[in-house]
Amino acid sequence: MMRWLLSDSVRLGRIGRALGALTLIAVLTLVNQKPPVVEGLDPWFLRLSIALALTALIAANIRALGLLPRAAQIWAVWVELFLGLMAFFWSFDLSFAFIARKIGFLITQGVAMTLYISALSILIATAIALVGAVAKLSRNGVIYGLASFYTSLFRGLPLLMQIYIIYLGLPQVGYVIGAVPAGVMALSLCYGAYMTEIFRAGIEGIPRGQTEGATALGLSPAQSMVLVILPQAMRIIIPPTGNQFIAMLKDSSLVSVVGVWELMYLARTQGQTEFRHIEMLITASMIYWLLSIGLEYAQGRIEARFGRAHVR
Repeated sequence: MMRWLLSDSVRLGRIGRALGALTLIAVLTLVNQKPPVVEGLDPWFLRLSIALALTALIAANIRALGLLPRAAQIWAVWVELFLGLMAFFWSFDLSFAFIARKIGFLITQGVAMTLYISALSILIATAIALVGAVAKLSRNGVIYGLASFYTSLFRGLPLLMQIYIIYLGLPQVGYVIGAVPAGVMALSLCYGAYMTEIFRAGIEGIPRGQTEGATALGLSPAQSMVLVILPQAMRIIIPPTGNQFIAMLKDSSLVSVVGVWELMYLARTQGQTEFRHIEMLITASMIYWLLSIGLEYAQGRIEARFGRAHVR
């Protein structure tokens, strides 16, 4: 690590003081609200006392975290922030009985459809990206022109517009398509365009000498790509591709606009039955988060698998 970097303890102390100051400022900026009333105490003095207490509590908490090992620090921060998030949701006066009645239906119906659409779209988008990346590396002007036009078009149009155009536009030319295939097609084409550039950059990141060496060994261009170039490029491709997968999982909620019974659609419709919209939206948000955590874990394992040869 560079010498000019501050030590962890010094940086931790500065972060603690900064957070304490921010907490104090945040509380004091609420002076336009009605101050709490406690008999015998000035309301503004009470508000200042609360701000100082919160500041001291945060500073003490960060100092305590600094005494823990790194792994324990990570877990402690996650637990504290999660509890803070739950406390924030608790302040909404949620109906947990309503959530308990509906969560099973959301998981069995909504999550199943969301995972089906996302998994199918991911597979198709990966295939499109691989073909598109090879095409963009081609010296043939026609092939490169087709690939560049595709990536420009589908990266330039909003995903929601693509869903509408496919679902409502294809019937105009005589091809009626269902809501689920339309959503899968739109997600695949859109994210395939983004992933094409990721695959292209990953392949170009491998030194040309690798291709020349494969050719010298008698491998064909296709064999060189599959056996030599792609395995090395995966170390570069996996991190941004994993981010695209997580984004696709969340963007699958957009197919609800054409009536697909995925997670977001069911969250909205179930919340309307008893005017409990916020309960269903928060529940769906937590489910999306858990699914994203699962993808993050899988991404980390794959990165570790392809990065073993580069460990220093």
